[in-house]
Amino acid sequence: MSLFGRSPRGAARVTVRAAAARTGHTPATGNTGTAVLLDIREPHEWQAGHAPGAVHLPLSALAGGDGLPAAARSRSVVVICRSGNRSRRAAELLRDRGVEAVDVIGGMRDWAGAGLPVVDARGGHGTVA
Repeated sequence: MSLFGRSPRGAARVTVRAAAARTGHTPATGNTGTAVLLDIREPHEWQAGHAPGAVHLPLSALAGGDGLPAAARSRSVVVICRSGNRSRRAAELLRDRGVEAVDVIGGMRDWAGAGLPVVDARGGHGTVA
């Protein structure tokens, strides 16, 4: 435990490019995309635009004790939010529960800014809310 109340593993953060490679959203040599992208934004943010194939679980539900959706169980998890603040907290909660989890620096803003795919609730081209 550090002075700031975080364990040494509390700093597990990745860039959007690394997140995309870990979750299979971009071709990467030797990467099978085995991690699941967990979007912890609120429902209206998710509906406006999210990465295709991402799994949704709002931070409020996760913090309230909800477990991971079936698609994210027994897999490493890459946690994303809008800007990277909420995802850091969510990744720490998950690691405290024994889940292998990292969070995405810059969140969906940087994801979309990097030209990575974003879809809306109907499967069309989404925007980041």
